[in-house]
Amino acid sequence: MRASVGRFLFLTLTLAPLAGCGGTSRSTVTNPAPLSADNLNLIFVVSGDLAYQTAGDISPTTANLTSQGLQRSLQMATFLKKDVLGTENVSGISVLEPMTHLQTAENYPDMAAIADLQQFSLLNQVTMSGTIQGWTPLTAYSYPINVSYGYGTSYSGVAAPALICPACQGIDFTDQEDDNEALTTGIIQKGLPGFYLFSSPWETTSAMLAKINTLEGYNLTLPASYQGANTIYAISISSLGSARLVTYNSNLSPSLTYPVLPAKVPTLASCAAAPIDIELTGGVDNATVPSGTNTDETIYFVRHVEAHPNNTYWEDGSYVGPGQWRALDLPYALNGKIAPDQVWSVDPAQVIPGPQNINGDSNWSYERPALTIEPYAIANNLPLNLAASIALESASAPKQTSQFFTNGGTFSNHKLLVAWEHESITFAVKALVASYLPPDSTQLAADQAQLVWASPDYDSIWTLTFDSKGNLTVKNDLCEGIDSAKLPNAPPIF
Repeated sequence: MRASVGRFLFLTLTLAPLAGCGGTSRSTVTNPAPLSADNLNLIFVVSGDLAYQTAGDISPTTANLTSQGLQRSLQMATFLKKDVLGTENVSGISVLEPMTHLQTAENYPDMAAIADLQQFSLLNQVTMSGTIQGWTPLTAYSYPINVSYGYGTSYSGVAAPALICPACQGIDFTDQEDDNEALTTGIIQKGLPGFYLFSSPWETTSAMLAKINTLEGYNLTLPASYQGANTIYAISISSLGSARLVTYNSNLSPSLTYPVLPAKVPTLASCAAAPIDIELTGGVDNATVPSGTNTDETIYFVRHVEAHPNNTYWEDGSYVGPGQWRALDLPYALNGKIAPDQVWSVDPAQVIPGPQNINGDSNWSYERPALTIEPYAIANNLPLNLAASIALESASAPKQTSQFFTNGGTFSNHKLLVAWEHESITFAVKALVASYLPPDSTQLAADQAQLVWASPDYDSIWTLTFDSKGNLTVKNDLCEGIDSAKLPNAPPIF
């Protein structure tokens, strides 16, 4: 593990790389101004991993952010927005595909890069245009994060995406198919001014910088070694094609403790959802425990946080400002209610469809559930596992989800907290209940009729319990206790 170096001066290296443009000039300044919106700016935030990190940002046992690392990402968002972008809106965010970088003997996915830019994404706004579907365009704090797999890539344990999304491609840790090169080259060739942010570990970031430098002939003097999590690199390209490397130092010294929200989160007095109470015991009401069913297991299903402003259908794969309040409050809200020993969610590199934004894009990386539960995993020093073998948009997803979490013995004697998409939860639990009862059973119809997750309900917790024989109970008598209607529209600021 390599510790961070000390503080250093901001450096601006100005170069003229194009043939016939003259020699190279360099200048050193302190506190560089924000990048110009007239330039095309490629901005690199170096995420930590187990090989290169600022000491204390990454847990050696979970490969996930620590509370200190989360604090840094929350504070870094404000620095990026103000001091690097000059409060301008971001033009694109691309981060590491977590399953392309597995760490520790348990092969935990690298969630640090996507978590590093989640708060920043919420400080930027995007307008979703529903002209094709007839919906009214609406703007919200929620810039989409690109994290999906590129063409031709395949990884052990990862399902082939049901949808392909070239516009929401993320960063491959090892760049197996030159996807990273295609990503950055495509942005440069379009030549559109703006701010394009990237987050990946030092190994990948340094390779991307070097490849850009070589392919574009910029002749930049690049950093020779890792400079710590506070360092931000930007290649700023003028309309004439000349490039300079700008280095920022945020000088952050984050606390070691889990972040405290800047205001109290509104709470509910009681759970509001209609009660669910299902009991399926082998030999009762023609119920049969399916072969291979897990035993002594508890699953707590929670929905992703708030994603649609003003109760409208609005989709970009991420969540909106109120959702960040809920996500960051979950460790407090769930304290004393549940005690899972594993945390699971959807692979954020999977793709879901939605309405168009102003650029015409309509497919999105589905990072919302994973980023919903990431703060809870961090606060409780648990790895965030991804059920990457399930393609959420496939027709077989409900049965696959049910089988994955409840059959085969892998999770027997464990308590799981699972963040998922709410309709997909209902389909999976209905498939599970159906596996216990005959298809023409009146009990099956009655039980499945209870399994409804209302669209405005972000608060419920569905608890599935398997006893020592595999008998199943499904209840929703627990809830997070957070009042969606009173959450602020804008995200918290740190």
